[in-house]
Amino acid sequence: MDNKKYYELTEEGRLNLEREKQHLIDVDRPNNIKALQDARSQGDLSENADYDAAREEQSRIEARIAEITEILKNVKIITKDSSNRVTTGKNVTIEFIGMNKTESYDIVGTIEADPFEHKISNESPLGKAIMGHDKGTTLTVVTEKGKEFRVKIIDVK
Repeated sequence: MDNKKYYELTEEGRLNLEREKQHLIDVDRPNNIKALQDARSQGDLSENADYDAAREEQSRIEARIAEITEILKNVKIITKDSSNRVTTGKNVTIEFIGMNKTESYDIVGTIEADPFEHKISNESPLGKAIMGHDKGTTLTVVTEKGKEFRVKIIDVK
């Protein structure tokens, strides 16, 4: 049995992570090394706030590089199909019934989710509710706090 964790990403999401990792390696890491060297040159490290800040930044950079490496090693690229069914990787237009509001969202894996960019996770309450449903379906969404609202799937691309 395969217990390996896979990370669902669109091709765009995979490319964005590769670019972020490369930036961390080519820009952030060298800048951090310079900041550490500058802080060390100030002498006593026991009460050196610049040194402590640079060490914290070094930990953040290295942890993010390791995290991205793990994700990219275990990535599952999402491919779109031509159906009218909501699946990860699709763009979905939703009418929020009773709210006089229509929004379009890209359905993505949790790693790519960014509500400010209209990218919602397939594991979010709205994402879970609409997954597998077809264009034209009306359904009830329950938020994590128990609030209910109704939506209609207007379009799936």
